[in-house]
Amino acid sequence: METYIAIIDFLILGLIMATPILLLVYFKKSNTKHSCIYYFLIGLLVSSGIICCFAWWTDKSNLILLEHYGYTFHVNTTKSYENVLPENIERVKNMETSIMGVGWPLKAILGFIVFIPYLLLVYIGNKLLKKIKNEKSED
Repeated sequence: METYIAIIDFLILGLIMATPILLLVYFKKSNTKHSCIYYFLIGLLVSSGIICCFAWWTDKSNLILLEHYGYTFHVNTTKSYENVLPENIERVKNMETSIMGVGWPLKAILGFIVFIPYLLLVYIGNKLLKKIKNEKSED
């Protein structure tokens, strides 16, 4: 179960990281005017949706894993850990703490704020690579 969840996590994270690059490739082929503006607008919209899905999935996958390990939500904490195997108790406690902390909407907002500089960095890096490539081709 953990393996499947980890695979899904890495796929979504890879999609988040690849989105700006895929957008640059698309706009390079389309030759549209004002591609910079479209890149940032579409990049912000698409990435915000994917980041929201990733933040939601992180919390949902922790709930799935808690259920898989035998954890049940009770007012009495000793009853919550009755069905959890002793080797999994520490892992379950960490997941329980993760769920009871910051909610997924706030995680999504913070992730989006962190993602904006990455979007800008990919665009600037692309422009610098084009400039270096053009200078080498002129020589």
